[in-house]
Amino acid sequence: MTKDLSIVIMAAGKGTRMRSSIPKVLHKIAHKPLLNHVIDTAETLRPKHIICVVGPDVPAVEEAAKPHTVVIQKERLGTGHALKTALSEIKDFKGTVMVLSGDVPLITADMLGDLAARHAQGDNPAATIMAMMPDEPTGYGRIVLSDEGHVECIVEEKDASDAQKAISLCNGGVYCFDGEGLHTWIEKLSNDNAQKEYLLPDLIAIAKEEGRVSVVVEGDDESLLGVNTRDQLAELEMIFQNRQRMKFLDAGVTMQDPATVYFAADTQIAADVTIEPSVIFGEGVTVEEGCIVKGFSHIEGSYICANSKIGPFARLRPGTNLSENVEVGNFVEVNRSTIGKGTKAKHFTYLGDAVLHKDVNIGAGTIICNYDGINKHKTIIKDRAFIGSNSTLIAPLTVGEGAYIAAGSAVTEDVEKESLVIARTRGKLLSGWAKDRNKSKK
Repeated sequence: MTKDLSIVIMAAGKGTRMRSSIPKVLHKIAHKPLLNHVIDTAETLRPKHIICVVGPDVPAVEEAAKPHTVVIQKERLGTGHALKTALSEIKDFKGTVMVLSGDVPLITADMLGDLAARHAQGDNPAATIMAMMPDEPTGYGRIVLSDEGHVECIVEEKDASDAQKAISLCNGGVYCFDGEGLHTWIEKLSNDNAQKEYLLPDLIAIAKEEGRVSVVVEGDDESLLGVNTRDQLAELEMIFQNRQRMKFLDAGVTMQDPATVYFAADTQIAADVTIEPSVIFGEGVTVEEGCIVKGFSHIEGSYICANSKIGPFARLRPGTNLSENVEVGNFVEVNRSTIGKGTKAKHFTYLGDAVLHKDVNIGAGTIICNYDGINKHKTIIKDRAFIGSNSTLIAPLTVGEGAYIAAGSAVTEDVEKESLVIARTRGKLLSGWAKDRNKSKK
């Protein structure tokens, strides 16, 4: 734990431009809420406190912030007012206060670590501000520097003159403050501006009036981008996906067409995995070494052991666990099931609430009927069992070791080991029947 660091995360914005009933910070990138991206990055610094400032009547945001401290900004009176609300939780804290935005999800642990280090190494600055120089600065506050390179003030665009709007150095919205001074400066904030809000950047000018300087650390523009609209959300999703792709390529994963593969934030893939085009990984997926994931497969909540083959057009749903050398082929869906080493289900199959042991063969068209309209039921298929094509297994059911289910069977009772079940209507041949019928059509 870093005892001299507290982090405040601003998450009270309404996000009206998102045009959504979902709070802005709960919109997702790579299946993970924006706020939780920021929280997880903040946690890497191991601060003494993480405080999330949320708006009124948004219990879902409060839940997302757990187990960290949550304070409610009852009136949305600006970022300065939000910070003042947070400081009420750390009245006696005199270390560094870092301020982050809950809608800036791509900021990295390295950037935050560098900001904190630069602030600590400085000559007792009032604040250290992470700045950026975006190609399109519209909408960002401008940082006005003195001849010595210190921050004179930060001017919001709505309050900026034409000359100030021409400044390319923009406020990245990430700060480190001297905590002791901050408690004093926050009381001097006013809302004398175009927005009639208490603005956090105004603290810089207040500190300067007391003879305290503030300095700038330039950060990566891409990592400081925020989300205010759906198109910005889509832009940041693309950036995050490209980072994930490069991370896995650098770690020894082969992707034939990386731009068509999509990952969740928590996806884990080992070296020497091959991923064909148009594959989607949802939350909670781990793929071990040597696996092949063929095109158009969709995997979520699944653990896939080494040297298994998935797809094409396979769907693995949450609760799926595959052992080594398993094959799940085209148009096979697996849900809440465990599949043992060497087992194969290659075509047109549904496996739900099932446990398949080693070296089981599942024929094309096999369906496990696990739901009776009220409850889900379990199916167990033991080692080396052979399930013939177009079989229907009606749970609850156990198929013993080495048993055979004849193709086309509908099985409703447990099957003894090394036995054969034929559960289908016996075929009947009517010689000449079609010939007579065809004559009647003439």
